[in-house]
Order: sequence, then C-alpha cells, then structure tokens
Amino acid sequence: MSAALTGPPLARDESVEKVTGTARYAYEHGEPGGTAYAWIVTSPVARGRVLAVDADHVLRDDDVIAVLWHENAPRLGDVGDPVLAVLQSPEVAYHGQLVALVVAKTPEAAREAAAALPVQYEELDHDVVLTPDHASLYKPEKVNPAFATDSEQGEPDQAFDRSPVRVDHTYTTVALHNNPLEPHATTAIWADDGSLTVHDSSQGGQPVRKTLAGLFELDPGRVRVLNPHVGGGFGSKGTPRPNVVLAALAAKVTGRPVKLAVTRQQMFSLVGYRTPTIQRIRLGADRDGRLNAIIHEVVEQTATVKEFAEQTAVSTRSMYAAPNRRTSHRLARLDVPVPSWMRAPGECPGFYAFESAVDELAAELGLDPVELRIINEPEIDPETGNPFSSRNLVACLREGARRSGWRPGPRTPGERREGRWLIGSGVAASFYPTYEMPASARASADGNGCYTVAINAADIGTGARTALRQLAAEALDVPAERVKMLIGDTDLPEAGIAGGSMGTRSWGWAVSKACRQLREQGASSVTANTAEDIKALGKKHTRGAYGAQFVEVRVNRDTGELRVPRMTGVFAAGRIVNARTARSQFLGGMTMGLSMALHEEGVIEPAFGDYLNRDLASYHVASCADVGAVDIGWIEEGDEHLGGAGTKGIGEIGIVGTAAAVANAVHDATGVRVRDLPIHLEDVLR
Repeated sequence: MSAALTGPPLARDESVEKVTGTARYAYEHGEPGGTAYAWIVTSPVARGRVLAVDADHVLRDDDVIAVLWHENAPRLGDVGDPVLAVLQSPEVAYHGQLVALVVAKTPEAAREAAAALPVQYEELDHDVVLTPDHASLYKPEKVNPAFATDSEQGEPDQAFDRSPVRVDHTYTTVALHNNPLEPHATTAIWADDGSLTVHDSSQGGQPVRKTLAGLFELDPGRVRVLNPHVGGGFGSKGTPRPNVVLAALAAKVTGRPVKLAVTRQQMFSLVGYRTPTIQRIRLGADRDGRLNAIIHEVVEQTATVKEFAEQTAVSTRSMYAAPNRRTSHRLARLDVPVPSWMRAPGECPGFYAFESAVDELAAELGLDPVELRIINEPEIDPETGNPFSSRNLVACLREGARRSGWRPGPRTPGERREGRWLIGSGVAASFYPTYEMPASARASADGNGCYTVAINAADIGTGARTALRQLAAEALDVPAERVKMLIGDTDLPEAGIAGGSMGTRSWGWAVSKACRQLREQGASSVTANTAEDIKALGKKHTRGAYGAQFVEVRVNRDTGELRVPRMTGVFAAGRIVNARTARSQFLGGMTMGLSMALHEEGVIEPAFGDYLNRDLASYHVASCADVGAVDIGWIEEGDEHLGGAGTKGIGEIGIVGTAAAVANAVHDATGVRVRDLPIHLEDVLR
C-alpha cells in the first residue's frame, strides 16, 4: 500500500499518563523502604587536586550511610571516557567537576551532608577564556562525529580577493546549556545474583548498558536499562553521564537501591553544553550575486580532560554553489567542562554565522535576501559532487515568503515604524543532514487481531512512540488502535539513540520492516534488522532536510526592547508521519533558536573559572511570553532515495536558521548589525 506523505495528527499515546502524573520517570522508580539517596559534591576550584576529604565529619550523622571519593571508591574498568571514570583520580580539571558523593537515608540528609563535607584542595592556575588567537589552538584529527576537520576546493583566497563584492566579518556565539525539564537522574538496583538494573533518564539505553558493563566488568546481558519516559534531552542525554555511573557505584557499595538526581546548578558543568564559537566568514560574489568564494573558519573550545570538536562549518560545505571554498576548525584546550551535543550541534551555531553573512552580502549587493539564496542554489552537492536525493530549499523559501508576507526586493533598514517601535523582517535558510542507524524490531500477533511491536527506542518527548505505532499499523494494514508499542528497555530488540534527528527514521524503518514481514509471512512473531538495508542504500546521494525561517521583530527606539510577534517556518523533511507531533517539533526547535538569539548566555567568570548564571533564574530560557505567533508548514516531499518509511528527521532543523533570521530582522528594523549572540538591549541602542 502507498503511504501518505503526511500522516494523521494523532495525540501522543502517553499524553494522559503525563498530564495525570502516572508516567514514571527515572527518579520515581525503586522499592519503598531501604532506598538510599546520593548527592554529588563538586569542586569549587577550576584546576588542581583533591588532597583530603574528611568523611568522618558527616558520617557522625546516623542518616549518612557512606561518603565516596577517589581514595575509597571501588576501581572501575576503562571504557575510554575519562569523564565517566568517576572518583578514580585526585585531579580537578574544571570548576564543578564531581569530587565526592554522599549517600544517605533521605535526600535531605544527603544534601545537608554534601554541603557540610570538608574537602581540601591544592589550587592551580587556570585558563577558561576562549580567544581567536589562543596559544593552545590546534587542529583536531576530526570533528563530530567523524567529519574531516578542514576542506578546501579551488583557490578561495585568490577568488575572494578578485570578487567585486565582498563581506568579511567575525561572528561569535556564547556557551549554551542544555536544560531539559527532567534533570539527569538515575535509580540503580543491584540484584542478589550480581546483575544491575538502572532506570536512567537517557536518550538511548544501549550505550548506557555497554558503558556500565565495561565499568563494572559485567556481561552486557546482566545490565538492564529502562527509560520508557524521558523528560527532554536535547543531546545532553545522548551519551551516558556521570549520574548513572555514580548511582550504580553507590548502590554497589551500600547494597541498597540508590536514587541520584543531578541538580539544575550541577547540570551546567556535568552534562555537556554547546561550545562558544568565534567564526570568521568571507564571501566573495559577482555583482549579480553569484558566489565565487566561501571561507568559513571556526575557533571553539574543548576541555583538557577530553576532546569534543563541534562540526560548526561542515554544513557550509554543501549549502550554496561556489567554485572556491574553504572551511576549518581549530580548538583551544581550556580548563572548562567538556562540551558536547546540544540540539543540532554544528549546524546551529554555524548557520547563525553563515546565514547572517549571506544577509550581509545581500545588503552589499542591493538584492532581496531570498533571491540571493535562490541564485546560488546548487545543482549537485558542491562538496562531494553527489546528486541530492531531494532538495526543496527553493520551495521552502518561496512558500515561507508567501506565508509570512515577505516584501520582495532590496531591504532598506529602519523604514517601517509604528509609533516608537521599529519593525523588521529577516530570513535564513536551514539544513540538517539525514542520518540513520541499524535497528532491530519485533512484531508479534496475538491471534485476536491485535499486535505488539517491541523496539528499544527512546521517546524523549518527541512523540516517537506514537509515530512508531502509526508506522506499524500502516505496515500491518490494521487500525492503529490494534497495535501496542513497547519501547525504552534494553531487554527489547536493540536500536540506536534518539539523537541526530535519526530516531524515528531508524526505528521506523525496522518497525515497518518487521510488521510487513509478519503480515506477508503470516507468522506469529518476526524480528527484523535494517543493517543490510542501510548498507545497500549507500552514500550515492546527499540526503538532508531543508527549511526557511522568516521572523518579524519589533524594537523599541527608546528602550531597545525586542519583541518577536511572528515567526514562520517552512520545511522539506521527507515524509511527515504525524502532523501534530511534527508541528510541535518544528515549533520547539524554532523557539529554542529564538531563545539562543535573544536570551540564553552562559557567562564565564575568568577569576573563578565558573559559569556565573548556573540556574534558571539567571540563565534565561525563552518563556511563553517571549514567543509570539508561530506558523509552521512543510513541503509535501516524496524521496525515493531515502529507504525505509521515507522520513528524514525533524527534531533539529527547526533551531538551525532561527537565530540568524532574528538577527537579520533586527538589522532590517534598526540598521544595526549584531554579530555577537545573544542580542542585548545596548546592542540595538547604538
């Protein structure tokens, strides 16, 4: 049967459980009575060594069960990740690094003891400030996850110098911190037979199982990870974090089930964040707007304890046609927490700078910013020479312009006013690559016309559970009400993480295959795997989702107050399985991009090496009052080169171009070009 390109807007399967409080999250598991509670102690110094911990000072309290630190914690196996080698060394590599763990009979006792625990440090000089010419700058071997660090085609410097129209500017973004509604949390339980069960707030149970098996030298089959409900992740829960290791360690030492939740303040150092960036972009073009040269050079930070290189300039390589191009990434090793994944790593900060530069080029040329992008639409991937499986960026731009009321033609900043408010409009394009990972799924029939489909997927609030049930019902050719989905358990068939916008794409491929085979074979149960299907798909085409974001801003001439009354996003992302949950994902991404543009800012204090605003009172995330009307649409896009259910992934593309569209709209309103995010009142009052 042929599949519709846009599926019905079903409500999420678990919606009633969530609003009634019956959905149980990681911290809410465990048997009543006998459970212990762990509290993390973190370092107040940015670099140094732990010299001593006076555990006896807090163990006098009958409610305190144990204090673990590097001198008494059990030794862990080596899994190749120093961040997870918790309590194994006296070295302190950044402010907020965990140095001890207090376990008590109540969470209140654990918290009080952790605050009172005396820890003696040797403090060393530290360096936490990223600069474009930092002495430690180096070229990493690769950028996340395995892209070439640099790329070059033609003669970009010479072509730029020869171009009659040029822009050459530097853009900066600050550290941005993941703040999912549910903090990172774990309940760990060791059984009498030596097996381990953890309820963990994770975007994928399989990496957690593998990591714990390696750390505690267990067969992976003796570790079970459950995560049926996860309250957001945004990338920070895509890899195992110290909380799951600490909870398992504490449970092993005490012989009790242990609950551990990372506090909101601790999340700013222990669970990853988006690196700040310094990006120099040079664009050279003919007077008709055709690009001759694209140069995108990135400086970002990593930690001394572990390297993470964000792929900030990678998507620039294939976005627009230009015969001469170069991208590069350089890292500074600083005494800071380890950066990691945050929604659309690479594309998000990279497109802010790149699409801002494209807007500046349009202004230099006196061209409509929409038309400039269309002029430079490539016929094939400029980086690889491969054809695109489908690329509907132009359709997104034109439909977005129509829906948003875009005024075509060159922009004249400051020409639209309403009382004391200046009004501006901005546009930016978006791209996010299409990834997939092998997955297995099991489909079973109960003989009464109902079916159970099982896969170790993770629904982190995206509605993946519902979309998978829809795909299963379609492949079985039965109403969705007759299908039950089981997810979030490593005892189920193995599948990859909810990350890289590849969750539903990868899992849905396996679910559809298993259900189709069950129906065709008339069997009672079928397990299918997609490894060979993905291998056969190959890399003959460049596959990705595209989008266009249009933003209207209002800027008060007297106070500099910025308002965003309207945003429009139009996307081409392959097949849309569930119209309701898809709209929610696009809207959430754009809201996060708005927050990046106007609100979110990790402020580092050089003297102490710490982020000053480590809570939601001082690290402002966009709230309902900050978000105006948001119009979401998509292009009906079938793509025969995608394989599986024909999906591309939608979780991350919404954030990619939004910040640039906001900044471009601010320029249109005020004539002030802000190249450093977030945009402050004083920036526009210039």
